[in-house]
Amino acid sequence: MPDTPGRARGLGALAAYVGGALGPLGGGIVAPLLPDMAASLHTTRSAAAASLTVYLAVFAGVQLVSGTLGERWGRRRTVRAAYLGYAAATLLCAIAPSLGLLLAGRALQGAANAFTTPLLIAGLAELVPAARLSRAVGTYASWQAAGLSLAPLVGGLFGEFSWRVAFVVVAVVSGLLALVPPPGGARAAVRPRWRALLSGRLGLLSIASFASFAGSNGLPFLVALYARDRFGTGPAQAGAVIVGFGLAGIALGPLWGSVAGRIGARRAAALGAVAVAPLVAAVGVTGHPVVLAVVWTATGAAASLLTVALQRLALDAVPDNRGGAVSVASALRFTGSAAAPLLWLPIYQRQHGAGFLAAAAVVLAVLPCVALLRDPAPPPPD
Repeated sequence: MPDTPGRARGLGALAAYVGGALGPLGGGIVAPLLPDMAASLHTTRSAAAASLTVYLAVFAGVQLVSGTLGERWGRRRTVRAAYLGYAAATLLCAIAPSLGLLLAGRALQGAANAFTTPLLIAGLAELVPAARLSRAVGTYASWQAAGLSLAPLVGGLFGEFSWRVAFVVVAVVSGLLALVPPPGGARAAVRPRWRALLSGRLGLLSIASFASFAGSNGLPFLVALYARDRFGTGPAQAGAVIVGFGLAGIALGPLWGSVAGRIGARRAAALGAVAVAPLVAAVGVTGHPVVLAVVWTATGAAASLLTVALQRLALDAVPDNRGGAVSVASALRFTGSAAAPLLWLPIYQRQHGAGFLAAAAVVLAVLPCVALLRDPAPPPPD
C-alpha cells in the first residue's frame, strides 16, 4: 500500500463512502417527484417514470466497460471527471425544458455513475489496510443502501420547493466530491487487459450477482404489490412495509464486512444465500402486514450479507484489474434487479406465493457458484 498519511486515507475513504451513496441517491431521487415533473414538462406520469429506467439501464450497460477503462486512464482522474460529468448532467436535468432533455440528462447521469461506483470500491484497496478491507467494503455497501433508502425522502423534501431544486442539490454534492477522488494513476506500463475479465471466477461471480439481485434486492415492487393485494394497504403503508429492507442494509453493512473478513467471503456469501432464500419464499405466505414488514426486514439483513460478500469476492477476482471486475459484477447485479419485474410479475399474477417461491429458487443459484470458488489468501495482520 502506498505510504499515504493516515488522515488523508481516512478522508479518502469517507469520500468514497459518500460517493457510494451519491449514485443511488441521484438515481432514486425522482421517485416522489414524478407527478410534479410530468406536470412541469407537460407529459404523462408514465413518460416521466422513464427517467428511472433510462438511468438504470445506461448505468448497468456502461459498467461492463467502465471499470477497465477507468483503471487504464487512472482511477483518480477518471472519477474526478465522472463526478464533474455527473454534476453537469444533473444540472441539465434541473434546467431541462422538455422530457427529451430530461431523459438525455438522466442517461448521462447513469453513464457518469458507472465510472464512479466500481472505481471507488477498487480504490478502497489502496486506502484501507488489507486486514480491514472487508469491513470497508461492508461500510461502502451500507452507504449505498442509505443512498437508495433515503432518496425518496430527500427528493420529497426538496420537491416541496421545486423538483428542479432536488437536482441542483445533487449536482453540488457531486461537484464537491470531485475534490477528493480515489488514489490511482494511469497504468501505461501494465495496462489492465479486457481478456483478464473472461475468467471463470468472474463468470461465476457475475451469475451469482445477477441471481442475488433478481431474487431479493429487485423485489421491493413485488412486496409492495403483495401488501396492497393481500392486505389492501395504501401507498404509504406499502412504503412503510418495504423500507426495513434498506434500513437493515444501512445498519448491518460494516458488521457483515467484518464477518466476511473473519469467516471468508465465499462462506459468507453461501450463508447469506441460505438465509435469503427461505425468507423470500416466506414473504408470499405472510398473513399480516406487520409480519410481512418483519420478514422483509429480515430479508434485507440477509441480503446485505450476500451483497457485501459478493462485492468482496469481486474485488479479488481479477487482481490486475480490480475496477474492471467490480464493474462487471455490479453491471450484472443491476441487470438482475431490472429483470426482476419481467421474471416474477407474470408468475405472481397467476399465484402470489409462486412468484416469491420462484425468486427464492433463483437466489439458491448463488450456492453452486460460490462453491466452485476458493477464498483468497488471508490478509496479513495490521
